[in-house]
Amino acid sequence: MIKTQKRILVITAVAAERDAIMRGVRGDDRFEVIAAGVGTAVAAAQTAKVLTAGNYGLVISAGIGGGFAGRAAIGTVVVADEIVAADLGAETPEGFISLDELGFGSARIKIDRELAAKVTDKLSAAGITSRFGTVLTVSTATGTSETAERLAARVPEAAAEAMEGYGVAVAARLYGVPVLEIRAISNPVGPRDRAAWRIGEALESLQAASSILPEVL
Repeated sequence: MIKTQKRILVITAVAAERDAIMRGVRGDDRFEVIAAGVGTAVAAAQTAKVLTAGNYGLVISAGIGGGFAGRAAIGTVVVADEIVAADLGAETPEGFISLDELGFGSARIKIDRELAAKVTDKLSAAGITSRFGTVLTVSTATGTSETAERLAARVPEAAAEAMEGYGVAVAARLYGVPVLEIRAISNPVGPRDRAAWRIGEALESLQAASSILPEVL
């Protein structure tokens, strides 16, 4: 595969994620890794700001996140096949109505499935536990079994949950730049139990996943 000569912008939420990725890419100067902050708004704003000033061939939203039970265990690396803003819509007495159903646009952003599949295949070949699946973007991290069940029912293909992907993807789409999302799982989506979080393990998985990116992109 011919590598892109354009720069690759990687957006994380926090510095620990940024640092794990920078260790993984080992000084490859095509990668610019920025800790933009937590949530869709700041992620979108920071992504757009950087894209305005530079020439990039790819944007990646990356970091740690929650995994849905039976779909992505702790330590798994999920590569998004689609990015979905899972709580963007309206609440009604009959239940949640998505932005798509309201007719005000779409809460779903398609990604380059071929490129994402190549990344997933390379991860697997390197012995990194990985899977291809939908990553949800939420504004409030899930903290109960009931919310986890509702999200899983609403988006049956969901594998992981995080808080920035949709914002990064919206900004990338605005500039006509392809986008990927990569999430290393630190905890199950469900009841908030900080004692069960494995952030260190997830950051190690994120670093390992990042180490294959210079080979495949």
